[in-house]
Order: sequence, then structure tokens, then C-alpha cells
Amino acid sequence: MASLASSEYVLGPGDTLTVFVYRQPELSASELPIRPDGRLSLPLIADIEAAGRTPSQLGKALEERLRTYVRDPNVTVMVRSFQGPPSRQIRVIGEAAQPMAMPYREGMTVLDVMIGARGLTRYAAGNRAEIIRRGAAASDQRAIPVRLSDLLRDGDISQDVAMQPGDTLIIPQGWF
Repeated sequence: MASLASSEYVLGPGDTLTVFVYRQPELSASELPIRPDGRLSLPLIADIEAAGRTPSQLGKALEERLRTYVRDPNVTVMVRSFQGPPSRQIRVIGEAAQPMAMPYREGMTVLDVMIGARGLTRYAAGNRAEIIRRGAAASDQRAIPVRLSDLLRDGDISQDVAMQPGDTLIIPQGWF
């Protein structure tokens, strides 16, 4: 598969799709989840790999598979709910009000992540938070310190660090 621009959405397990086959309503499906194994099933197509592809790439692959049964199929894939593959998710763990994994969006910052995670708990040591950023090799990772309390409570925008796909934000607990 060709390398994807960072702004193209890549499908992942847990995403929910609507697949529309033009002039073939019996082959179309709405609220179709991508299974944990990254595949999905449609009428006439038992299993097809969906995870790791863009919606347009999946549409083309479905058209190829449907050509056996339908003359000149035209397939549109629409993403209804987003999760994305793990390599394109941002994770928030520790003393966030709502620890979570969220899909990465182009231009996402720490502030966007904290809004999604509903802020800090009362026990958070926000100024000791770190972003763990992984490199190409599994052992290649670095910690980026972030002063979340200064950002969220004092409005210090200098702490609004840009996030990257695969980052993990760790918020430690304060010691009393």
C-alpha cells in the first residue's frame, strides 16, 4: 500500500461504516462495524480487510470484489464513528477525569486531548505530566514534559504542545 498523507483518515477496528452500493440497495449496509480483527463482511463478500485502508481505498477494493456479481459497481464508504488504528490514536492515562484513547486529528494539541479527557482529577500532578512519543523503532521513545496545570488553570499557552499519532499522555498522581 502506498504511504498515506498524515491528513488522510485510516480505518481501524471499532470504526463504524456505511457502505453504499449505487443502484444496489440489497448490497449496501449501514452501521457496519469493523471487527477487532480489522475485517468486515457484506452481502456477497464474506471477509475483507478494512483496517489500515482509507475509506476510498476500501471502496475501490469492494468494487473489485463486487465485479464478479455486479456490472460496474460504484461503492461509497462513509465513516459513521471513528476509532482509527492504534498507531493513529492518542492515549490519555493516569489522573485524567476520563482516561481514554481517541483518534488522532490533524493539528491536534494537548489542549484538544485534555478537553476530550474532561480535564484533570483533583489528585492530578498536572505539572509533572509527560507525553511519551515513540519513534520508528519500538525501543526509540522519548518523554516530553508538559505542565498541564499551568495550561489548564493559568492559561499558559506555551504548554499547548502539538500531538502526533501514537502519543501517550501520562498524568501522574500528586503526593499529599
